[in-house]
Amino acid sequence: MKRLKEVLQQAESDRVAVGHFNFSDLVAFNAIAAAARALNLPVMVGVSEGERTFIGVRQAAALVRSIGEEYGQAIFLNADHTHSIAKAEEAARAGFDEIIFDGSGLPFAENIDQTKRAVEAIKSINPAILVEGEIGWIGASSEILEKAPEGVGVLSTPEEARQFVEVTRVDVLAPAVGNMHGLLQSMIHGQIEKRLDIQRIAEIKAVAGIFMTLHGGSGTRDADFQQAIKAGMTIVHVNTELRLAWRRGFENALQAHPDEIAPYKILPPVMDAVREVVERRLRLFNFR
Repeated sequence: MKRLKEVLQQAESDRVAVGHFNFSDLVAFNAIAAAARALNLPVMVGVSEGERTFIGVRQAAALVRSIGEEYGQAIFLNADHTHSIAKAEEAARAGFDEIIFDGSGLPFAENIDQTKRAVEAIKSINPAILVEGEIGWIGASSEILEKAPEGVGVLSTPEEARQFVEVTRVDVLAPAVGNMHGLLQSMIHGQIEKRLDIQRIAEIKAVAGIFMTLHGGSGTRDADFQQAIKAGMTIVHVNTELRLAWRRGFENALQAHPDEIAPYKILPPVMDAVREVVERRLRLFNFR
């Protein structure tokens, strides 16, 4: 089985991207794994600090390992948006493939210092774990919002990227390039779509020289996704779209079967709804 670094190297060479999808229950996880398996594509699954608290750190790692071993599937686990070194170390000891240390809410100099310390701590536990750092502010949660959070829309600069990567020695960089966590109400109804600064992505990639991740992908224009991948994005995160599909699938299932009480009879349509989103995004990210 290839390691995550090798999979990302191949994706970068092919100028495609590895899809990253968060899960907080078995229904969403099985939907993600099944979608990637059906398309014979590698996939990353992520659990944020909140999702890890709900699922369990070691339990999430065991779940991913079991699916990978049973199906020989290239599925990799990421500790998404980790804000403390202690929690990063916990994920490293549990066997996560990647850890995102997110200091983007800190002043830039402090973000560099904290991320550098996190990289050293994680690599001391397992040098093979990829560590991702984040610069710029794109919001903090995968929710439905009335308006963009204050500060969102300010782009990361190539000089910030160069300095950050040089000092911290991260393996992966997540910059702010027009992306945003969550969805606006107007995006749900298709009135507007997120737009990315493709030129800025290319400029940052040129100076960073490492893998790059696009966070906050939900609601982004399809053509922007494809252009961003060609410009240097190797991982693309989608979460809010899955949560929305889960919620709508669940509401429809309850409406169709109002008297049903067995979860395994209610939840299959929920899994189908999430799987449809994942398959659609994976096809898009792997279009050549």
